[in-house]
Amino acid sequence: MKANTRCGGCHNAATPGQAPRFARNDDVNIAYSEALPYVDTLQPDQSAIVTKVAGGHNCWLSSALACADILTGWIQNWVGGVGNGGTKIELQAPPDVPVGATKTFPDAPDLFGSTVYKLLAEHCSRCHSPNALQPAPGNFASADVKEAYAAARSKINLDDPPASRFVNRLLPTPQGDAHNCWTNNCAADAAEMLAAIQAFANAVPETDVDPELQVSRALRLLDGTPAAGGNRFEEFTIAKYQFKDLINGEVIDTSPVEPQLNLLATGDVEYVGGWGIRIGAGGKVQATTQSSRKLFDRIKQTGEFSIEVWAAPANVTQEDAYIVSYSGGAMVRNFTLAQRAYQYEALVRSSTTGANGAPALLTRDADQDAQASLQHVVLTYDPVNGRRLYVNGNFTGDLDPRDGGSLADWDDAFVLVFGNEVSNNRQWQGVIRFVAIHERALSEEQIQMNFAAGVGERYFLLFNVTELTGVPQSYVMFEASVYDSYSYLFTKPTFISLDPTVEPGNIPIEGIRIGVNGAEAEAGQAFANVKTVVSSAGYSPEAGQRLADIGTVIGLQKGPDSDLFFLTFDRIGDKEYVRTQPTGATPMPVDLEPRPDIGVRTFEQLNQSMSRITGVPTTNNLVRSTYLQVQQQLPPVPDIEAFLASHQTGVAQLAIKYCSVMVDNQNTRQQFFPDLNVGMGAAAQFGSNEGKEILIGPLLQKAVGANIASQPEQDEIRGELRSLIDRLVANGASSSNVAKAACAAALGSGVLSIL
Repeated sequence: MKANTRCGGCHNAATPGQAPRFARNDDVNIAYSEALPYVDTLQPDQSAIVTKVAGGHNCWLSSALACADILTGWIQNWVGGVGNGGTKIELQAPPDVPVGATKTFPDAPDLFGSTVYKLLAEHCSRCHSPNALQPAPGNFASADVKEAYAAARSKINLDDPPASRFVNRLLPTPQGDAHNCWTNNCAADAAEMLAAIQAFANAVPETDVDPELQVSRALRLLDGTPAAGGNRFEEFTIAKYQFKDLINGEVIDTSPVEPQLNLLATGDVEYVGGWGIRIGAGGKVQATTQSSRKLFDRIKQTGEFSIEVWAAPANVTQEDAYIVSYSGGAMVRNFTLAQRAYQYEALVRSSTTGANGAPALLTRDADQDAQASLQHVVLTYDPVNGRRLYVNGNFTGDLDPRDGGSLADWDDAFVLVFGNEVSNNRQWQGVIRFVAIHERALSEEQIQMNFAAGVGERYFLLFNVTELTGVPQSYVMFEASVYDSYSYLFTKPTFISLDPTVEPGNIPIEGIRIGVNGAEAEAGQAFANVKTVVSSAGYSPEAGQRLADIGTVIGLQKGPDSDLFFLTFDRIGDKEYVRTQPTGATPMPVDLEPRPDIGVRTFEQLNQSMSRITGVPTTNNLVRSTYLQVQQQLPPVPDIEAFLASHQTGVAQLAIKYCSVMVDNQNTRQQFFPDLNVGMGAAAQFGSNEGKEILIGPLLQKAVGANIASQPEQDEIRGELRSLIDRLVANGASSSNVAKAACAAALGSGVLSIL
């Protein structure tokens, strides 16, 4: 803090220094006493020093939020916030805001198109449109007015047009950003934009809340108590990335450990709502060799480490996809956490592995640990256990194929990179919401603690219901977050009082609904069926009483800064609202086109089925190579009407490879064809129908099966296979090749493909 490039540039002992002089270099005791009034020891992130910088006051980085996070970490270390390795959340009473009339964006973009959109399309389309040469985030000037409207809403304040982001970006400095004004007069351009927004807002009617409803007090998302990062174990954290913004492509290390290990986004990387980045094809986030050396210096001393990631893969088909890597190219690394379809993969260079960290630790294929959803994934390494992988707080059970070793062979010239390899040939696509690197191997308890803490832009929203219940300082609390750029997630409804002496007695609560901007949300009312009683027996002063164990998604309207939420109740305490269920016309049934009764196995189902039948693992190098080559030729969906000739070609190629590998391996061959003698001539072995049963019998049993509701007649299959074997024998094929062909004919047929 005392550096001249930070707070020490002003709040120092020099004359004239700026009070308070908490960053002075001459006397730490005086600096300590000057800092105390501006520090909240119970909630460091609410310290005046932190909130001042978070508001934009002289941050030394591109992101004010990152500066605030770093200051919070310093204060936590100072006041002992990590004395037990964790950070703690204290609930705070929100502002007392009544539910009043407000304006809501109309569903149709017509009014927007006739006002604000005209200026955006004319002056902003060079950057903020999907067809721009170098597209900037936010397509609010798109040629598609619907797309533009969806992107622009969060930057327009209908209740207070001068506070709109579009206006502030154009205002001259220091009031605004003077961002790409279209004339030489930014003030005039901002006034023109304000007039357009004002015209838009004036035409939008106010929404009045129904006076008959039983409503709580109101609050915005940012009025809540921040929940993200609370109760995390961070004693050993040396690099931390929360992705609260992405200014000029910079991803900032907000750990309190210096030097900072910042990264730069290149290619298809964009910020996503709720704190995160989306990495697409050609995108990655990479540090420099110099900044990455912090990992080498810190981890090599401890000989152990952990990589912690909250990420959502874009799909479960990508292979050799590197999520987090500290490496020098595709063949050399210190560590890598990667995705291989449904599996997670860990590579760590040590005295017991190669320079590329091989052999890899892979999660079990059948477990399908990797999913295309938000997951908490942790890789730990220590000299005793080696590599261990945890998914959503649970150890996967996969053991390191090599013993743990030392990290003495690590290379200090490598680079930290997210979403790819430094050589750009290990692309991973998806959303990353959090990354932390720890200089110790976290225990399972610590990992579960961090998993339970969650991730993203999350807040505890305390809706005041004191007037409805008569209980002092009583609230219905939700954990709410920005789910993505278009919605909010509400979970864990809880009744709680901030008065620790309260005993609630018996309070019935029924029919909770979430209101936004003066009206109940039209969709997402999952709590409408809640029917419970808050009792002194079920209530605790520390945790309150949970009302339901479900969650819901509510549509974003104006954005996290402006959307005003409230709750309504059908019954709470002795207050009641009699809700009349709307009646509507019964829709006439529509006769749809008939659909087929059968379907086909998709690419992954075919691969797994052939592996299970032949006994050849999907990880076999020959099989895996063929699978990757034909994967795009295999059926992507189970719809039989979408099945093409090219799909059958891919199925046949994969079946041939599985059967070939199975027959060539003595163990799998004997398990599948126990009576087959590959050294015997085909004519002598398969000349009779009894001889052909050496192949046909096992194929009917293992590939076709029995007692299935709909399947080909076994006699028909037997006849086809006999004819195939006879033709192959007549052409001089070996016993081995006859076995491979018969196997491939069965596996590659509709017997396996059709569901």
